[in-house]
Amino acid sequence: MEPLIQLLQEPLVLLFVILFLGSLLGQATIKGLSLGTSGVLLVAMVFGHFGYQISPVVQNLGLSLFIVAVGLQAGPRFFRMMKTSGIIFGIIGLLIVLIASLTTILVSKVLGLSPALSIGLMTGALTSTPGLAAALQSTNDPLASVGYGIAYPFGVVAVVLFVQLFPKLLQIDLEKDLKRKVGPVRHKASPEAMTIEVTQDHIHKKTLKELKLAPNSSAVISRVIRGNRNIISLSDTVILKGDRLVAVGILRDLEKLCEDIGRKVATDFSNADHIKLRKITVDSEDMIGKSIRELRLRSRFGVTVTRMERGGFEFNQNPGWRLERGDILTVVSSEDRLNEVEQIFSRKKLAVTNVHIFSLSLILLIGIFVGLMPIYLPGLGTLTLGVAGGPLFVALIIGHFGKLGPIQARFFQPSNQVIRDIGLVLFLAGAGTTAGEGLVEVVMAEGLRLVFGGALITILPILAGFLIAKKLFHLSILHSLGALCGGLTSTPGLGAVNQLTKGDEPAIAYAAAYPFALIFVAIAAQLLVFVL
Repeated sequence: MEPLIQLLQEPLVLLFVILFLGSLLGQATIKGLSLGTSGVLLVAMVFGHFGYQISPVVQNLGLSLFIVAVGLQAGPRFFRMMKTSGIIFGIIGLLIVLIASLTTILVSKVLGLSPALSIGLMTGALTSTPGLAAALQSTNDPLASVGYGIAYPFGVVAVVLFVQLFPKLLQIDLEKDLKRKVGPVRHKASPEAMTIEVTQDHIHKKTLKELKLAPNSSAVISRVIRGNRNIISLSDTVILKGDRLVAVGILRDLEKLCEDIGRKVATDFSNADHIKLRKITVDSEDMIGKSIRELRLRSRFGVTVTRMERGGFEFNQNPGWRLERGDILTVVSSEDRLNEVEQIFSRKKLAVTNVHIFSLSLILLIGIFVGLMPIYLPGLGTLTLGVAGGPLFVALIIGHFGKLGPIQARFFQPSNQVIRDIGLVLFLAGAGTTAGEGLVEVVMAEGLRLVFGGALITILPILAGFLIAKKLFHLSILHSLGALCGGLTSTPGLGAVNQLTKGDEPAIAYAAAYPFALIFVAIAAQLLVFVL
């Protein structure tokens, strides 16, 4: 036993023992539920109770890496959501955090808890590790980690149970409910499909290229139906009177096209076996930044791009839009042509990582400088964004642009995931050992009050957030549950919702709400210090 204790005095041995045992605990599942990376926090708190400590440098390094990875991931969609109907999900995220903050103030005053302990409870109840980071920075008190560790388990379980049990208790058919509710998930200018029969004489024997659409029209002709045959639309395809053109675009543009060339008819795809529709994800480095017009997909490959999905929102394709990694293109053509096109958009198998150390270091450096700058708020005094808020703010901005001067921020997803995971466990190891130093004393002194307070901060935002999404914004149940999980930054909750449906609607709502909630929790953790 003595040699083991001596080994644990070595900082690196201590660190990796905590990471190993914490990961082992996090992988254990009980009826599908697991602690995940929070297992590292709990193990570190045990070691901290017995007097072992991880260096603050390791903790802050992990914090900075984790926060930057989160900011770079959220940046491309965060500001774009502000310009679209996705702002509704931002409002839901804001209101959930606001209700959690008000509940935290109430719990703190009624139970007589310290500011650090109260804010820690809130971040644990909302399962927000960036919030905990901001709480530690703003309070400079390890009790924030104690509050987080106490409230976190109930925060995870409560959200998962709510999203799983609520639809079952009300016996709701989620798919029917989704069809009844249009909701704001689709962009207000989402594309539609229309079949138009050519009746105008002046269109007879013209090619698709010669068919002059209205300036800036979004209409795209994806196929031509002639008798019982479906013809893939190419620029030189000749249109005959009586042909039926399948067009995709914004409704007003389709109606204008219909007025110019013929009349709207019902669509029959029963003989369209050789024509396929496929969603292709933009993943190749060579395709990033290029426009659909530059790629000349119709003339080179005989395929038609009818629409584009970006950040969970669907748009009519625009030939001038620059492609970003993760864009999803809806493409129509024959199967062999689709296979060929899919290859050019796919990432090369060997390109699995592209971390740009120069860029990562510069983002961290600028972020820490921004975090150290004092910000004066009237009535609240001076605050700083800290090691958490500064890098997050800078990473969001640079992540939005993707490239800023010499800084490259479009890392592959596996690269970003590695940075985030390593940073997170390093941070949790440091925060856990610091918190564990006074854990037993705090729990013995406060008892069940902490558990009750954390449960209250979880339950009230869950109920209020769902009602706001469902009643105020009239979202479907699936969109409401997805937005709720995003507002509570609960990834396990999203996993539970995804089990209720085969579609990706909950994930779209989650992705829209999550970045907003992430920012608001960090800000709330900073501001509550001045209120409590």
